[in-house]
Amino acid sequence: MISVLPKKGNLLIAEPSTLGDFSFNRSVILLAEHNNDGSVGFILNKPLNYTINDLVPEIEAIFEVYNGGPVEQDNLYFIHNVPNIIPSSIEIANGIYWGGDFETTKALINSGDISKKNIRFFLGYSGWSKGQLENELKENSWIIVENNQKSKLLAKSSQHFWKEKIDELGGEYVLFSNAPSDPMLN
Repeated sequence: MISVLPKKGNLLIAEPSTLGDFSFNRSVILLAEHNNDGSVGFILNKPLNYTINDLVPEIEAIFEVYNGGPVEQDNLYFIHNVPNIIPSSIEIANGIYWGGDFETTKALINSGDISKKNIRFFLGYSGWSKGQLENELKENSWIIVENNQKSKLLAKSSQHFWKEKIDELGGEYVLFSNAPSDPMLN
């Protein structure tokens, strides 16, 4: 049963039942767009073994790069909380913005005006066609919650983020938050 309808700025928490899904197991996704044509989001808690400097050598920073999702994993995306200094940013919600002028962004990172608490980079994104996310919600693949972190979301550690969000739900979910990520290894 869908208790909250999806809208951009919400977080999608993977239900514990997604254990067999490599891409989305224990994922927390920020919905960056949701409209009649579909949805786009970025997985917030799946860091890759890359830094931004590995992918863009002109950026003199070692910010982690995250797996944004299984779509277009050869493209780099970013979200941030500093629209006042990154032109052409698109507001998602709650003080979080998507993209903007990349040349300006590189210069601001190199000058120290943007820290890793202000920005997060992703390879790929999570995407749903028209009606697909709603169907997954009906199948209980996701739980929708408000982003109560607002613009401080980017400063959150990704390591235990899914567990924290599941614990906040309480009830039977607390049991799942303490289970191993792969029960077969237990």
